[in-house]
Amino acid sequence: MLQRIIIHNLALIRDLEIDFSPELNVLSGETGAGKSIIVDSLMLLIGARYDKSLLKYGEDKGFVEGVFTCSEISPLEELGIECDDGLVIVSRKFFKDGRNDIRVNGKQVTTAMLRELMQNFVDIYGQNEYQSLLKITEQRKILDGCVFKNDDEPLKRNRALYDEYKDVCAKMRSLGDEQARAQKIDILKYQIEEIENAHIEPDEEQKLVERRHILMSAERIKTALAESYDRLDGEGGATDGIADAIRAISYVGAFGDNYASLHERLRSVSIELDDIAESVKDELDGMDAGERELDGIIDRLDKIRAVKNKYGPYDKMLEFLRDAKKELDEAENGAELYDELCKKETDIKARLYESCKKLSELRRTGAREIERQILCELADLGMAKSKFEVVFTDLPQPDAFVKNVTPVGFDEFEFYLSPNAGMPLMPLAKIISGGEMSRFMLAIKLVAGNGGSIDTMIFDEIDTGISGDVGLSVAKKLCRLARGRQVLCVTHLAQIAAMADAHFYIDKYDDDKGTVTRVTELNRDGQIDEVSRLSGTRGVSGTSDKNAAELKAWCDAFKKELN
Repeated sequence: MLQRIIIHNLALIRDLEIDFSPELNVLSGETGAGKSIIVDSLMLLIGARYDKSLLKYGEDKGFVEGVFTCSEISPLEELGIECDDGLVIVSRKFFKDGRNDIRVNGKQVTTAMLRELMQNFVDIYGQNEYQSLLKITEQRKILDGCVFKNDDEPLKRNRALYDEYKDVCAKMRSLGDEQARAQKIDILKYQIEEIENAHIEPDEEQKLVERRHILMSAERIKTALAESYDRLDGEGGATDGIADAIRAISYVGAFGDNYASLHERLRSVSIELDDIAESVKDELDGMDAGERELDGIIDRLDKIRAVKNKYGPYDKMLEFLRDAKKELDEAENGAELYDELCKKETDIKARLYESCKKLSELRRTGAREIERQILCELADLGMAKSKFEVVFTDLPQPDAFVKNVTPVGFDEFEFYLSPNAGMPLMPLAKIISGGEMSRFMLAIKLVAGNGGSIDTMIFDEIDTGISGDVGLSVAKKLCRLARGRQVLCVTHLAQIAAMADAHFYIDKYDDDKGTVTRVTELNRDGQIDEVSRLSGTRGVSGTSDKNAAELKAWCDAFKKELN
């Protein structure tokens, strides 16, 4: 659940910190004071898109930080986020240029990752969510969430069968008819032969490039070798000079050992020079063959690169070759394999139909119980004459169901409601009003939330279109809901405000830097004063504060009974 939120430079908020109760938290205040900014901050913490217009005017950057307690760490572990002390700290810095930096326990994450993670901790419901409840896809999520919340194995089995069925169908399409297979065999054979006949070695291209570089420098190398050979063995070259030196020193060898030693050393140098000169000459003679080699290397590189351009680098090319051989084998045995796939497709389709049929039975049975529970909740919320039904289409026939089958079955259904006696059942979008939607949405949350794992539920103006006894019923429902989890509720209704375990008053004031939103946690006297204000009689009726105190006392007694 949400322990604390810290907000800096968001819209009218300069610096704000709120510590929340683990039960029912109420936020109230005049219209335009900044209640929606608190909700926007919470939305940012659960992965909403950052709009740079949210940044406080005149500032370059800001941030929102939330501290959550965590009872289930597996969603964190899946994202590689550490959580040693049971706390999840979500921080989101945002900047004037639209950038934002998101971190969870210090690890940087994307908006999508944050959204995926926080759906396990926080459920927020506001005006936009009212609209989503009218969508068939959202209604499916709600129904399946209720029906399969304790056992989702039927859904998993159906998804596995669906994936298997789609895989078999894809293989059948891949094999194609006899003509298509013949064309495929020709193409695969050509590709396999092209790769195998190329005989490409792993590092061959690099070695050829290096050799080509040497050969392309042949003229410089040839000139250097010719000059070196001329200086060594040409007329007046080093070998002639050494020969003259040997003859000269030989005449004085008898006059001392040192002259004899010099004579031997010169003979050794002469032998080494002759060997070097011979090696240089061999290299020089080989340069003509190098030109022919260069032409061969260029042709070979062209061939290697043509094959790699088609089939990828060496490793990818080998992978392609393996897959092509496998496909060729399947295509050459296509008729037999196609018959096997047809039998397999028939078998899986039959099992998939039975699985979808079982899911449908579970949904229809579960829907009847959910209808009963929602009608009970609606009765407590002043809609006792309502009728609610999950309307299913007829089951498809086994030979036609695959046209509409999905990983979660073939059911098509929609929520129908009759909010008043004498009115026919109709789809939600065609019949429900704002006040009825608020109560229906709360009933859905109460039913769908029972036993759920979401620790924090946020309701943004759940009281839209309601008042009087219905308002008190909604307050009681929120209070009951808050006994099992944390609830945050933005409200204009005195009955809900009186039920608060923690009450935060939001207003704004002007200072030398502009208009600023602030939040004040109210003590008991402050709560009574705010209940009086919300009732609309403060300053008009002398009994307004007394009535507010009585309402607060009644709510305290109600909570004491629940506890």
